[in-house]
Amino acid sequence: MPRLKDKIVLITGAGGAIGAAVASAVAREGGRPITTDLGPRAGVDHALDVTSEDNWTSVLSEVERTHGRLDGLVNAAGIALLANIEETDYASWRRVLAVNLDGTFLGCKHALALLKRGGGSIVNLSSISGIVGGHNLAAYNASKGGVRLLSKSVALHGARLRPQVRCNSVHPAFLEGPMVDDILAQTRNPQLARGQITRDIPIGRLGSPAEVSDMCVYLLSDESAFVTGAEFVIDGGLTAR
Repeated sequence: MPRLKDKIVLITGAGGAIGAAVASAVAREGGRPITTDLGPRAGVDHALDVTSEDNWTSVLSEVERTHGRLDGLVNAAGIALLANIEETDYASWRRVLAVNLDGTFLGCKHALALLKRGGGSIVNLSSISGIVGGHNLAAYNASKGGVRLLSKSVALHGARLRPQVRCNSVHPAFLEGPMVDDILAQTRNPQLARGQITRDIPIGRLGSPAEVSDMCVYLLSDESAFVTGAEFVIDGGLTAR
């Protein structure tokens, strides 16, 4: 039997590598992915600016009207900024925090009304940068660290609900895809930087979005019914050192 049979799952950032992989995996496992991203585009069901509370309430009202419930939420929308504390201007700081942390907060807050009708699961995409620091990732570290602890708070609240709503965070290392390509493009020598981050990973390669989406399927499924408030690291051994 498909692992997510008939589950309604809302996915943010579905135009990105991880969000698209999650949507594909949900559909493959018998679920109904509801895809959102910033602005209309092919393969995206709803335009959603995750930093807009009005956008969130509008999209969730449409989900309620169409489906009457929500079984899962995957907060995959995110942006990165390669800059140390001195190089980070305040506007850029606010933008990274708004998308990565405020967007996750708004999703968790407003989706709960639908999720708690029948119980459900929230999966928040954080990063290994939400666990360990980088000298040139000041805003990104702060935003993803915030997602990590916000997820634990949401999990503890969700455990008190009846029916319960679980919440966990997923922490990938560098993955093949546009976000890493964009980060590397901000360096002086992208090819050299790619080689360096690859060498830093004990397994010796970058991860794939599909490896992250497989973890999300597990956390959305009933297989993880006793799992909440946890953090799942997918990093090829990077943080084992």
